[in-house]
Amino acid sequence: MTLRRTRLLQGVCLAAAIFAPAAAFASDVTGTVTDARGVRALQGTQVRIVELDRVTEAGRDGSFRFGDVPAGTYTIEASYIGADPVRSRITVADDAVATADLRVGGDDEILIVGQSASLTSSLSRQRAADGVENVLTRDAVGQFPDQNVAESLRRVPGVNILNDQGEGRFVSVRGLDPELNAASVNGVRLPAPESDVRSVALDVIPAELIESIEIKKSLTPDMDGDTIGASIEINTTSAFDRKKDLLGIKLEGSYNNYADALTPKASVDFSTKLSDNFGIAGGVSYYRRKFETDNIEASDWNEDGGIVYAEEVQYRDYDVERERIGGSLSLDFRASDTTKLYARGIYSEFSDQEYRGDVTFIMSGDPRAGDATSAQFSSADGRIEVRRRMKDRFEKQKIQSLILGGETETGPWKLTWSGAYAESSERENGSVDPTRFRARFSGSGANAVLVDFDYSDIRRPLFSVSGNTTLFNNPATYGFNELEYTALSDSLDKEWTARADLSREFALDSGTFTVQGGVKSRWRAKSYDLEALVYDGYDGSYTLANVLGDQTYRIQNLGPLPGRTAPTDFFNSNRTDFELNQVDTDLNSATSDYAIDEDVLAGYLLGRYDSTGFRAVGGVRVERTYNDIRAFTTTTDGDDVFVTPNRIERSYTDWLPSLTLRFEPQRNVVLRLAGYKSLVRPKLSNLAQRVLVNEDDEAEFGNPNLKPYRAWNIDASAEWYFGNNSALTGGVFWKSIKDFITTVHTDTAGTIYGVPYDEADTFQNGDTAHVKGVELSFAQRFTFLPAPLDGLLLNANYTYTDAKGTIFNNGDPADPREIPLPAASKHTFNVVLGYEKGPLSLRAAGTYRSKLLEEVGDAADQDRYADQHFQLDLSAKFRVIKGVRLFADWVNVTDAPYFAYQNYEGAKRILQYEKYSWTAKFGVSANF
Repeated sequence: MTLRRTRLLQGVCLAAAIFAPAAAFASDVTGTVTDARGVRALQGTQVRIVELDRVTEAGRDGSFRFGDVPAGTYTIEASYIGADPVRSRITVADDAVATADLRVGGDDEILIVGQSASLTSSLSRQRAADGVENVLTRDAVGQFPDQNVAESLRRVPGVNILNDQGEGRFVSVRGLDPELNAASVNGVRLPAPESDVRSVALDVIPAELIESIEIKKSLTPDMDGDTIGASIEINTTSAFDRKKDLLGIKLEGSYNNYADALTPKASVDFSTKLSDNFGIAGGVSYYRRKFETDNIEASDWNEDGGIVYAEEVQYRDYDVERERIGGSLSLDFRASDTTKLYARGIYSEFSDQEYRGDVTFIMSGDPRAGDATSAQFSSADGRIEVRRRMKDRFEKQKIQSLILGGETETGPWKLTWSGAYAESSERENGSVDPTRFRARFSGSGANAVLVDFDYSDIRRPLFSVSGNTTLFNNPATYGFNELEYTALSDSLDKEWTARADLSREFALDSGTFTVQGGVKSRWRAKSYDLEALVYDGYDGSYTLANVLGDQTYRIQNLGPLPGRTAPTDFFNSNRTDFELNQVDTDLNSATSDYAIDEDVLAGYLLGRYDSTGFRAVGGVRVERTYNDIRAFTTTTDGDDVFVTPNRIERSYTDWLPSLTLRFEPQRNVVLRLAGYKSLVRPKLSNLAQRVLVNEDDEAEFGNPNLKPYRAWNIDASAEWYFGNNSALTGGVFWKSIKDFITTVHTDTAGTIYGVPYDEADTFQNGDTAHVKGVELSFAQRFTFLPAPLDGLLLNANYTYTDAKGTIFNNGDPADPREIPLPAASKHTFNVVLGYEKGPLSLRAAGTYRSKLLEEVGDAADQDRYADQHFQLDLSAKFRVIKGVRLFADWVNVTDAPYFAYQNYEGAKRILQYEKYSWTAKFGVSANF
């Protein structure tokens, strides 16, 4: 691997030396596009040489370049959404560089600040894109009460968010599984901190560090081919994004209604040019948030005599504190008129302290009475086990990346190159997860304990206890049963990248044709190391009474619970008296560890034709994937654990053709059509052949032979940009996904690495899945209405996704079952109603997604679904003086809960219910 990396870097350096002369070829036309005050670069502005029908788009620093322009006099036109086109006349001489600097727009405020500016910038960049793309700019992110990057993205058409305890975490595009997306920062692909996913939880990245987010839903050959949902490209600030220096400060307080706590948030970001050719930009952000969650979970639904009941029910009381610290830094250097160099880095740290007290009922007998909405159990009919636990877990996630790169344009030639490193990690050491106290009630007569469950509210089943309630509520009844101590949980994911792209532009009688090729190599190493010690005995007396605490549960009284830190303190003070279960300890550790290398070598060749009304980008990309997979085969007879290392190497090659057409039959009407092939590689944790066969010959193992998802994709859209900052867009998409991956349980006996088993849980490729859908989006500034209504804005979008696939029950191809693809919502809707006039800015943002399949069960009535979700957020800003604003946000106004269920015996049966209440934020922001 080291030799391949060295050779590629040598090739990049040689190409840079050949194609980076100091002087430009003759007859170049260069320039910049800014707003009327010259404050902000207007990325995405369409720039045209009218007489030659040659077009280009302004880059993030507002710059543009035309190479190989014949001598003559020409008209340069700049077109930007929300402003009238601007023209300038220039004269091009032989062996010279002509310059045209253009300023667009007369109303400065509309183009550079507030809701109008964010809408304008997003629509302009969307219009300029090759394929189907949506953009969120820095201003757009700042207009919403979003707590992280994931929550900012839910405002985009076709995007919804999968929450974790009420906070946005994973991003779903067009209703598809987050695993089918790819995410990068400043062009650096982000590895995943968690051990068991490939997708990146974007709640780790603070929203304040972001300059823009591009959601690219169709691919061209120069893009990585490993996405089916979208490529999410996050960009931090560059000093050349604006023409004047920037210093921004934001101070905020956050109050959660459940936690009844006020916590701080603060950020500083800056951008300055130390000279005309060198600039530095960056920022830091800090956020501490305390919140609480009330939770109910149920499992093992059953039926007896017409009574439907859950064999296990848990009531969980969460108290959580999260802390985010982030920073970014960018250096930009214009080494010459033709060469730009840059270095960009980002660091983000996410800490999560979670306390979870819970009460669990486990019923071994059948209910003695009940009806359609209730069930009663008695200890006289069968044992009732009650567990009272406390989880004290602290974990820290880190994401960091660094990229060094450059760009050289000399006449018709353009060379770009970069080298990057990214690292993500998730680490626990010292968590007590959890401490369990247990009582088993089996008495009868006066000693009987009776538990009644009321299922009349399908989301919130309640319990009541009768009979010997004194025994039930006595904390000394619950003796120590088990403790799991996480000495180390260490997930590490690292990736090195080197890339070079070279293009040559040919001027035609009308328009230009560009030939472009490139090579990219990625070297990824992911590993997981778990050391979990299981203690199931104590030399002495240890009951719940020793560590009793309080609760903040609101749904009902749970009875005695451990204190938040009391079990951990007791364990640390009396560790030598706890008895280690060596077998369970060895099983926990050996069956979790793995290490995988994934190397991807890619190359592409494309052709691009570009004119005022038509653009075509077509070509092919090839990616070769190599895996080196290392894990362990673990077996046990109940008394001893036997661990054997295993290793598998494999490789495969994918050819990924694509064609993208963009047609603009008249000004501000854009039609697009894209067809391309893409892939998503399996989760590295699923590939790891971690094998566990227990004493009952039940097996769990990964599958190193999993094939990647491979998909053919078609996107078509029509976009109309009308009026003042207004747009109406519609699109359709179709995907045929081969070999999508699901979990599977099989009762068929077999062997794995020579070890026999009677039944197994593993992963397998399914049949072909098909995805089709429609996206609609509407944005409008109502400037035509009489005052004061002329400050109204509306942004609404709707996505319909029909995603279905076939799996095989019990792993048997003769027993197929059609399912919706996991994490696929059929309906997604976002609406934002805004008002902006004078110093006042208001927003109401609603997001909706329909139900989605979360997990595939052994049968249809065991599949896990997450119910529909609607959330309303409100935001208000008031400009005190120029550049200084007061703001207030109200998050989750509707107190929307999370509800997961299975369809069993003709009704929804609860699997999980969580309630979070609302959060209020307020503060001041200032830009200088």
